[in-house]
Amino acid sequence: MEIILRKDYENLGEAGKVLKVKDGFARNFLIPRGIAFPATPDFLKRYENEQKQATLQIRREKKKAEEFAKAMENISCTISVQVGEEDRLFGSVTSQNIADELANQGIQVDKRKILLDEPIKSLGIYSVPVKLHPEVETSVKVWVVKE
Repeated sequence: MEIILRKDYENLGEAGKVLKVKDGFARNFLIPRGIAFPATPDFLKRYENEQKQATLQIRREKKKAEEFAKAMENISCTISVQVGEEDRLFGSVTSQNIADELANQGIQVDKRKILLDEPIKSLGIYSVPVKLHPEVETSVKVWVVKE
């Protein structure tokens, strides 16, 4: 049976590829799980429409992320922390702390999108990268100050 892959599948190939597989594998596994369509002209058109919709969705998301990145360019947040001798922090400033402070300013950013290599452990001004989309990245200024 010939099929059209809707998604990349590790052992078969990439999305959009037309393959010949055993009937049972296609009917019982690939088609019910939405991995493939039967290779007919109707399903070929349907696959092309799905691809167009997916491309439009990706463009919309990227444009939205770029607009959000422009708005975030001039944003900075101040995090007050307790310090001990020689201005050493008790604990550290993590991406969760930065996300919470941005949320207090009305900017919702997922903590997993804040790219800290390691937590901040000293006072100062830091430029922290934020990845809003696979192709869109911006940075936020973080001021770590004494309480």
